[in-house]
Amino acid sequence: MGSRRKARECALQMLFAADVGGAARPDELVRAYWDELGEAEMDEAAREFATRLVVGALAHIEEMDERIRSRAEHWRISRMAVVDRNILRMAVYEFLHEPTPRTVAINEALEIARRFSTYEATQFINGILDAIKRDLDRERPQEDVVHHPDEETPAPAEQTTAEDDEQQEGDGEKTASAK
Repeated sequence: MGSRRKARECALQMLFAADVGGAARPDELVRAYWDELGEAEMDEAAREFATRLVVGALAHIEEMDERIRSRAEHWRISRMAVVDRNILRMAVYEFLHEPTPRTVAINEALEIARRFSTYEATQFINGILDAIKRDLDRERPQEDVVHHPDEETPAPAEQTTAEDDEQQEGDGEKTASAK
């Protein structure tokens, strides 16, 4: 497992603790995690990445939750499984505030969900993150992405236009209503 995936897993554990435990300040949460649970062999860059994900996601939690809420039809954030909502928050934070390619952030979130959640949750997370990615690609395409050597770069997907996306969404509605 790559050091950035391990960093994301550590970040998920910290976000989970913040979500369940409540009031700890991000700096206290991070310090306690690294002192008590953090892996000694993790390199400094991975620790910094994990810490940045946690502190950033907590600082922008309303922004993350609003993005998630806008695409999680019929789901309140508070009703989502704690692991799932924090995987979503972490990935959306990465979409908005890190130079990671969005497809890499999605793939990493799905790998972590496969390890820490359920098969159904993985599908749920994928659907929400894909929809948020499409929204962001329309709003502000990524320009300054960094392909980290520790992460697999997904094969390029077929490029589609907004019209193609609308057509696909329309086709999906027809299929759903035909059932």
